[in-house]
Amino acid sequence: MPSFVDETARPRRGENNRFKALAGETATLGRLGTLEVRLASSAADIRRAQRLRYRVFFEEGEASATIGARILQRDSDAFDAICDHLLVVDHAHRTPLGPSVVGTYRLLRQDVADAHDGFYTANEFDVGALVSRHRHLKFLELGRSCVLLPYRNKRTVELLWHGIWAYVVRNKFDVLLGCASLDGIDPYALSLPLSFLHHFAQAPEIWRAQAKPERRIDMNRMSRASIDQRAALRTLPPLVKGYLRLGAFVGDGAVIDYQFGTTDVLIVLPVSAINARYIEHFGVEADRHAA
Repeated sequence: MPSFVDETARPRRGENNRFKALAGETATLGRLGTLEVRLASSAADIRRAQRLRYRVFFEEGEASATIGARILQRDSDAFDAICDHLLVVDHAHRTPLGPSVVGTYRLLRQDVADAHDGFYTANEFDVGALVSRHRHLKFLELGRSCVLLPYRNKRTVELLWHGIWAYVVRNKFDVLLGCASLDGIDPYALSLPLSFLHHFAQAPEIWRAQAKPERRIDMNRMSRASIDQRAALRTLPPLVKGYLRLGAFVGDGAVIDYQFGTTDVLIVLPVSAINARYIEHFGVEADRHAA
């Protein structure tokens, strides 16, 4: 009989010490009204983030859940056990476990990735070559971003980004990377947004990474001259537009994720390229929403 035990819920060696350090060092990263952004400080916190991801990705979205995920009602994988998990909680809506978790981001530090199985993004893109070209810089991978439907507004997203910026400042990261998704798995239907990203947002060579050859989908599907830029921007998901506003680049080639029903592009955001007005907005020391 198959086992549906969630291995990510089992603390790895040293994990309890890591949670204790996080609880003491980063109890709260920021507040905005009844919302608080903080790092998960227990395995129970991570399970709450996984339940939110399941609700957004599998119940609201088009992702295809495994039998184990359906039984547990959680989106989980082996990376959860080694990542930090950024949470937005709402103190106005409490559960028996505490304030409701309404937003989350998964954060994977380069030193942790190097000590385990590498970055999650490496399953789709050759980020190893990118990291090797910048050995003197510290990379942080962002992933599994989601927000509960009633909270998908500027306040919640701003607080998530405040938390990320506080984490980046505190840990002195130089580059952010990760996958961002376009809804759908038909490249022809996504010709406009993919072509727009290829012609107007592709990373310069020094920051460029290629999609894995066996999974690569060409993004150059329309000529630059034929693209209506305003129309293209309207087709992009808010998360992708947010990355572009910050100053992010995209990689070379896209990848279809059949499980999640999406077409993924690589996002690369050097901290040095972040639009100055966003740094001014959150504060150089990430003090805008500091608790």
